[in-house]
Amino acid sequence: MIHEVDEVLKTLLGGGALAGSGIDVSFEAPTRDWAARRNGPVVNTYLYDIREDVARRQRGQMAVRDEHDIVVRRRQPPRWFRLSYLVTAWTKTPQDEHRLLSAVLATLLPHEMVPPAGLPGSLGALGLSVPLTVAGIQTESRSLAEIWSALGGELKPSLDLVVTAPFPAFPEYDAGPPVTEGATVRVRDLADDPAEAGGRSHRPHQVAAARAARRKRAGRPADPR
Repeated sequence: MIHEVDEVLKTLLGGGALAGSGIDVSFEAPTRDWAARRNGPVVNTYLYDIREDVARRQRGQMAVRDEHDIVVRRRQPPRWFRLSYLVTAWTKTPQDEHRLLSAVLATLLPHEMVPPAGLPGSLGALGLSVPLTVAGIQTESRSLAEIWSALGGELKPSLDLVVTAPFPAFPEYDAGPPVTEGATVRVRDLADDPAEAGGRSHRPHQVAAARAARRKRAGRPADPR
């Protein structure tokens, strides 16, 4: 799932305001060694935190339907995880880095919700939209200063990008065949005659109509149910 989110971000960042610019998108940790090795403008998208979004946790089952909208399998709901990325721009001058960060903002802001059609692999197969938040209020326990200190680099302008993605970690299992017939009932009249041996299949509305007819023949009021 994580590598598929990386693929989504690389596709988004490679388009929009950055389309045709030839600027590389890197997912490596922006350490001093990495910064020394780069040889051109780069947008670095570093995954620094992964944790479950427990507010989205669900119980129960989800139905898997075929092309005829018939339930063929069932599965447990996916677990949602917040993937936090540190997005930075790396060029020769601070002004160019600021322009590049502005282009990243212009590219990502229109994509607050990525639809299933824009998701690859198992993410797209779930049929769920994935929310994306950029430059929001930081709620993680790690501060940006701590992150830069751990990376061994100097603090620089960055965007906090959070993608909340479902993790399809639970196997599917077969569901029972669809119901195609109504309930089978055995009917007898008020004289306590033996019940019919074979029984008859009815739709629910037919069962209700038969019950009402029997009560009417017996001179009894209609059943309020």
